Amino acid sequence: MADPRSAASGGQGPSAANEPAVEGPAVADPLDAAELAQAGRPVGLRVVVLAETGSTNADVAARARAGEPAGLVIAAERQSAGRGRLDRSWVSPPGSGLTVSLLARPTVPTARLGWVPMVVGTSLVATLRSRFAVPAWLKWPNDVQVGGDKLAGILVELVRAAPGKPDAPRASPPGLVIGFGLNVRTTAAQLPPGGTSLAVLAAAGPGEVPRRTDLLAALLTGLAGALARFDADPEAARPGYLEVCATLGRDVRVELPGGETVVGVATDVDETGRLVVGGRAFSAADVVHLRPAPATP
Repeated sequence: MADPRSAASGGQGPSAANEPAVEGPAVADPLDAAELAQAGRPVGLRVVVLAETGSTNADVAARARAGEPAGLVIAAERQSAGRGRLDRSWVSPPGSGLTVSLLARPTVPTARLGWVPMVVGTSLVATLRSRFAVPAWLKWPNDVQVGGDKLAGILVELVRAAPGKPDAPRASPPGLVIGFGLNVRTTAAQLPPGGTSLAVLAAAGPGEVPRRTDLLAALLTGLAGALARFDADPEAARPGYLEVCATLGRDVRVELPGGETVVGVATDVDETGRLVVGGRAFSAADVVHLRPAPATP
């Protein structure tokens, strides 16, 4: 996954510039590495496309520990060991979705870093709505949904410099690896229960599935801008998030890691990004919506 500030960074990474896309099995709608590299340059992103990898998050994290500057993006046609929030796996058939990780090095106070996954989710929703007419919402904290079904997931991980590089932490802020997976051409039969894709949505109504290269270029451009704005004014992130969070005002069931469950109305997302239900604030939990999804925006 990626990090909040890289969009504004620019600069050339140690090895990303001349790194070729890895050869692999042909896919129907392949990502165009040259187009993506060109689209990323104006917003300070260095985009690398791989045919296959274990995990784009792990790849970016390794580079971050070695001192890679913010702005590196790795996208893979297929990943064999992808992970989502709460250590769940994320599987997508080759060429059917977007599997992407971005490195950021935000300068915001540490207490604000918990907002980064929600800034990412807000940005993805904004681009999907404005550029591709997808009626997306967020389920707290950052699941991108349409009609209550999951379209995309986000995972953000903090990365420190590797041992033996004592100057790295002083030379640059900590790295954030921002990863997201989005179902594009995945068929209904290939999706897990509760999942959806742009192809499934297009089949159910007017619209068409965008070219994956165009979709990723738009998402990265929007994300770069959102991360730059967050780095400049982190307090401005909350109002935009509240506008697209479908969890607010809902009856929900909060499932806590220890097995406790809490049922109530989700009334707020506080200044640190915690969901407020029944007067209690939760920072790490599974949330189940107990009422229908909101109307199309």
